[in-house]
Amino acid sequence: MFKGSMPALVTPFTPDGELDLPALEKLVEWHVEQGSHGLVPVGTTGESPTLSHEEHRQVIEQVVRLAAGRVPVIAGAGSNSTREGIGLVQHAQAAGADAALVVTPYYNKPTQAGLIAHYAAIHDASDLPIIIYNIPGRSVIDMTPQTMGELARLPRIIGVKDATGKLERVSMQRAACGRDFVQLSGEDATALGFNAHGGVGCISVTANVAPRLCAEFQEATLAGDYATALDYQDRLMPLHEAIFLEPGVAGAKYAMSRLGLCSDRVRLPLVGLTDPTMARIDAAMAHAGLI
Repeated sequence: MFKGSMPALVTPFTPDGELDLPALEKLVEWHVEQGSHGLVPVGTTGESPTLSHEEHRQVIEQVVRLAAGRVPVIAGAGSNSTREGIGLVQHAQAAGADAALVVTPYYNKPTQAGLIAHYAAIHDASDLPIIIYNIPGRSVIDMTPQTMGELARLPRIIGVKDATGKLERVSMQRAACGRDFVQLSGEDATALGFNAHGGVGCISVTANVAPRLCAEFQEATLAGDYATALDYQDRLMPLHEAIFLEPGVAGAKYAMSRLGLCSDRVRLPLVGLTDPTMARIDAAMAHAGLI
């Protein structure tokens, strides 16, 4: 169920910074039509740090309702508080999400034993499949393959979104967690190599902007057609780079505004892009054939 190109969905805002639910509806319909293989609302790219709990819940409920079973929904539901994480995962289950994406606890700096206890408690508190989100560049903590292997023994810890950027981790995690453990890339630029090592998809920021290209790229890798996938990589790589010259959500929203999909509005402490970055994104979109 969980494979291919799954946009780390942006949360659209109105010009005055409130949730833009009509734009969210348009985005979900567009992604389904463009061939995205799943949707991941209220992750980091969904600006979860600046959403209220009520907004967080509302976005998940709306995306699940709008997707209507046409594609799976993996709800962002992580926290650096285990108690809060349990509540978010339980809500995601009640809302009808297909899985929860649970980030390693940021700022607290738990040990590997603490990570095991955190995920085990969340696992035991609901019946929802859980995908670990390992992103040490943001959370500081890096879950080791050995720890992941321990967690993979729990029946509902089913996979990982790996944003370490270390391609060898895929093979190490296959050895520790088993070949059926779902490994999804959390980094667009290395998604080609990630799948070659045994990954099965990407929770993608660029797919907010180029969902059809990202979906076709993923389909080529999963079919073992790496020559075709490399052509897509060449077409998309400037966009992968340009979107992340400044915070990725700001880059993605700017590019989406150029396509008329939603406002480029982000919430503080994020701000809009500088002119040079906008120019780089424009050029990358033209290179990809998007504008």
